[in-house]
Amino acid sequence: MQVRVLAFVLAGGKGTRLSPLTKERAKPAVPFGGRYRIVDFVLSNLINSGLYSIYVLLQFKSQSLLQHLRDGWEVTGLLREHFIIPVPAQMRSPQEDWYRGTADAIYQNINLIEQADPHFVVIFGADHIYRMNIREMIEFHMHKRSQATIAAIPVPQNQAAEFGVIETAPDGSIMGFHEKRPDAPTMPGDATQVYASMGNYVFSTNLLVRELYADAQNPSSSHDFGRDILPSLVGRAPMFAYDFQTNRIPGDPPMQLPYWRDVGTIDAYYDASMDLRAVSPALNLYNRQWPLRTAGYSDPPAKFIFDDQGRRGQALDSIVAGGAILSGGMVRGSVLGRHVRVHSGAVVEDSVIFDNCDIGRRARVRRAILDKNVRIPEDAEIGFDLQRDRERYFVTDSGIVVIEGTRSSVDVATLLV
Repeated sequence: MQVRVLAFVLAGGKGTRLSPLTKERAKPAVPFGGRYRIVDFVLSNLINSGLYSIYVLLQFKSQSLLQHLRDGWEVTGLLREHFIIPVPAQMRSPQEDWYRGTADAIYQNINLIEQADPHFVVIFGADHIYRMNIREMIEFHMHKRSQATIAAIPVPQNQAAEFGVIETAPDGSIMGFHEKRPDAPTMPGDATQVYASMGNYVFSTNLLVRELYADAQNPSSSHDFGRDILPSLVGRAPMFAYDFQTNRIPGDPPMQLPYWRDVGTIDAYYDASMDLRAVSPALNLYNRQWPLRTAGYSDPPAKFIFDDQGRRGQALDSIVAGGAILSGGMVRGSVLGRHVRVHSGAVVEDSVIFDNCDIGRRARVRRAILDKNVRIPEDAEIGFDLQRDRERYFVTDSGIVVIEGTRSSVDVATLLV
């Protein structure tokens, strides 16, 4: 029997903790790795896993995400069940609300499930940086005869207060949920770790539809999978935690450990970006058997020019996207987006530079994130005097400077007056 699977990607979150990068865009549309967007990870995981029937549920500040989906993810397969379709909030609740929670987002589109009549429904978030062979999770779900399966990742016990924690028996069956409790039960056989929910689910369709209808009629529910539906299923239906650490990606070295980062804050986003600089990064973007797909930009190659003393275009331990020109400037340990310009004598260190930024002559940028279209004037310094930077820009407690961009160029010179 050929198994029919329908996928929903939850891409409607505000991403307020990632502000100001989410001031004008949804979190899944935030750039990452020079040429990608965060949403590209979950969509690539689905496509690489052979799952081609995908609805992307949108809500807040969706224009940038819609444009990216149009440019990079239009699917025109030969079969009707091959599609990636963005779906705005349907306002199907009695009060015609926006999505009130993750479960309500699926409930408001329950007609799509009933029309497709799949065997299984997979529901994945679009907020995380990770690679995952989702077929393995579906096979685990089938092997265990599970009705609801939750992807889980071990995290240190002292981080339990930051996650929804799953309590499991030794066989992986779920015995309880503990939302951000520092005293949450640890993993069986390992008192130093807890099972954190990744917010990725596989459901058997009949159970999911039944529970969504029941939850929609419950006035005391917050209409969320993690807070309401899944805890209520404990003891009523077979549920299992799928250990993400067991997941393997075709083409990766046998000992390559799975990579997952919750980039919910500026610091977490910055750390994940810096992970890419490693000689053998934990997040492998170069596996041809598991490509990270994105929009097909027609950019020219990156260009490095001038080879004079004090005026040498070069990049060390860095990622540089297409169309970038390092015109006598130095880049170290950084991630540069498309069409970035680094002029003579400029130095960029340990930074993330989005598309179309311009770093003027002799300017210095350190431990910073520059949003799209920012222009750093000649001789300016960013990241060296944090007290001064805080007067002009957003600066995290750890000292990362974030300069907002707009659809048109933002000249930092106007902010230095």
